[in-house]
Amino acid sequence: MSDLILIKQLQNKDEYALSKLYDKYSPAIFGVIIRMCKDEAHAQNLLQDTFITVWEKSEQYDPEKGRFYTWVYRIAKNKVLNFLRKSDQLIQSEDLSVYSNKEDEITIDSEYLELSGSIKKLETHHQRALELVYFEGLTHREAHKEMDVPLGTFKSYIRQALKKLKEHYSKTLVLLIVLIDALR
Repeated sequence: MSDLILIKQLQNKDEYALSKLYDKYSPAIFGVIIRMCKDEAHAQNLLQDTFITVWEKSEQYDPEKGRFYTWVYRIAKNKVLNFLRKSDQLIQSEDLSVYSNKEDEITIDSEYLELSGSIKKLETHHQRALELVYFEGLTHREAHKEMDVPLGTFKSYIRQALKKLKEHYSKTLVLLIVLIDALR
């Protein structure tokens, strides 16, 4: 069953459609959340909150404005940032590793490896800018201070990095769309 059909059913409050979309998108969204909040229990709660919001606001999703993943990603990111700001957990003071055995097998899809390799080909300041905003969840204002550069310069780092990544790909990846949409 295609995503568009499932999304239409979700907008009609079909629980089966929510279940299918949750199964498809929750691993990637959980990855975003856990990287930002660094606490598995909070990440699981935030993931549930994200999909409750998806259920409640599904009629607001418009496929003409962007991909479903991007819409869910933004909901999740906002929930994590609100949680971190509200609970003063912006500074990590202890090791909150999710896995006790660091050598557990981790499967990474080929598109992620390709994107990761492409990011590593960027200049160091471009890599750091992308890392701060898209993988650590900082806002542009927070990240430019972290890098100790003017805000305009920081934003140009992001634009240049995304342009270089876009040039590298002949087809658009979901993560690249997330990055580009986040700048709009």
